[in-house]
Amino acid sequence: MFSISGCPLAIYFCSSPSPPYLLLCPLAILLIIVLIGMSADFCLRGSSMASNQAPSRKRKNKGSGDNTKRKKMHQDLSNVRELGQQLLSSRAYINNLPLLLNFLNPASSSPPEFILESILSLQSFFTPLLPQLPSSSAKPTEDPESVYRTWLRSKFDEFVQFLIQLSVSPTLSEEALREVVVDTLMECVKDGNAGKFHSSTYHKFIHTMVYSNEEADTLLDFLVSKYFKYIDIRYFTYISLEKLIRTLDVNQCSDVRSENADSEKESLTRASGELLIRNAHHAISKIPPLEQLGEKTEFEMWNASGVFTKDGKTNTKKVKGTEGKHGTVEKSSNDVPSSAIISKKMKLKFSKAWMAFLTLPLPIDVYKEVLATLHQAVIPYLSNPILLCDFLTRSYDIGGVISVMALSSLFILMTEHGLEYPNLYVKLYALLQPSIFIAKHRAKFFQLLDSCLKSPLLPAYLAASFAKKLSRLALTVPPSGGLVIIALIHNLLRRHPSINCLVHQENDQTAKDDTNIKPGVDHFNNEETDLLKTNAMKSSLWEIDTLRHHYCPPVSRFVLSLENDLTARSKTTEVAVKDFSSGSYATIFRDEMRRRVKQVPLAFYKAIPTSLFSETDFVGWTFQSEEQK
Repeated sequence: MFSISGCPLAIYFCSSPSPPYLLLCPLAILLIIVLIGMSADFCLRGSSMASNQAPSRKRKNKGSGDNTKRKKMHQDLSNVRELGQQLLSSRAYINNLPLLLNFLNPASSSPPEFILESILSLQSFFTPLLPQLPSSSAKPTEDPESVYRTWLRSKFDEFVQFLIQLSVSPTLSEEALREVVVDTLMECVKDGNAGKFHSSTYHKFIHTMVYSNEEADTLLDFLVSKYFKYIDIRYFTYISLEKLIRTLDVNQCSDVRSENADSEKESLTRASGELLIRNAHHAISKIPPLEQLGEKTEFEMWNASGVFTKDGKTNTKKVKGTEGKHGTVEKSSNDVPSSAIISKKMKLKFSKAWMAFLTLPLPIDVYKEVLATLHQAVIPYLSNPILLCDFLTRSYDIGGVISVMALSSLFILMTEHGLEYPNLYVKLYALLQPSIFIAKHRAKFFQLLDSCLKSPLLPAYLAASFAKKLSRLALTVPPSGGLVIIALIHNLLRRHPSINCLVHQENDQTAKDDTNIKPGVDHFNNEETDLLKTNAMKSSLWEIDTLRHHYCPPVSRFVLSLENDLTARSKTTEVAVKDFSSGSYATIFRDEMRRRVKQVPLAFYKAIPTSLFSETDFVGWTFQSEEQK
């Protein structure tokens, strides 16, 4: 207020050459000087007050920062909600549609509240319009309404794509919000194709889930708990998995017999390939199998699209308790039970998906898991189980634990589906090694071994070779293995009376081929793999006789069962191998502890012994305690 153009007023008066300023009286000059002093004092006080108030302002701003952010978040959420309400109210606010879609873009990193509000608004907007929208591949005409609907269809496809990306996004930390995303996506799958099942969208979802690195198991568990109960979702899941598996790059996947990678890059590539195979296995193995069908069987469907009916004609009725949303296939137009149609089509898709999966080079852990469940979870539901013969025979020829695990499925194909496999007994004989008695799946193997040797039509040399091989293993296996061997030999001697000569057989010195063989030499060749050349029929089960003096009491007691006349089948029964197949040291110890001892062995001495050994036992040695010395 005391300056002109930035120059103080006193300086302006003194520097001005104008004559009026020279005529000022001294009183006026004194007044101006006093005013300049007052203005300087005011400026100093103002600056000091400003400096003192700055920290207090900072403290106030710091304390109100969270409240400001909270108010801003609430204001922004209100704006998002207002955008959705405007979009639903009038077509004039159609430009709000891209704004709401932008919140669903995973790259935008929107807060969960914004994502949830946008999903609810967009779902409410698109649901009534879906029957009127054209297909994704349709081209617009010159009609403005057609152009508008085609544009809406592209935005709907963008909405679905964002939902698929959000379902597997690691940034979506809240599982409740992920469930909302999946539920909205499945609603789009249900009605996104002019009211029919949108299979292409569902295929994209399955493809993204299998190729996901982190969220595949979470999504699978959610699908199993809520959506895999619908028969049509299972049907299209098999179709999607088959397409996905057949397009996998086999070179990126590691084989169970492949060598180690030569470089770090190749190792990473194989690791990613193994992850894809594991995700595909989790997906295909978690789909519930088809239930046992009857004439009045009804299946819940997510969308009654008519895919299971004959000639595309749909005859459906509403399922009670589902609010009229889900249809249930009852019967087709030609009086053919729809359950038979569903069973035929489901088995076909199930078979194609599994056969495509089994052609992949499975990692060793997945390979074992598949073999362990194949006979229960896959074979009963295949349209033609004989298609598994190549996979199972290759697995059976590998040897070791893989062969043991493949035996159960191979046995089912041979006994129930007419598969002929001449090398079964040769491979089975090769599996009889000491390591099999401590294997994880030994219980199932011994039961199958007993079943394979059950036929009375087996030649005598084959039964004798197995009996002799087992008796030789009894010398080196644990006590639990000895019990299993005695049970198997017991059943062999009872089923095949022609090999009872092995119980006690002396050397025939009159034979020409045996003139140079000394008495007591075993003719059995334990290293021979050809069952015709093992010479088992010329040997005897002398190894079993040694088990009479086994250090384990259950083994020595169980050997006495072989002393019965097993040729009289009416007087003897077969031993249940499953009672001994899963035995171990722990089971034997528990059985011995539960046994009631009838007689307690006692020892009487004329004099109380003072040492463990007597001097007569070891001549030249003396056994005296320190007290006696």
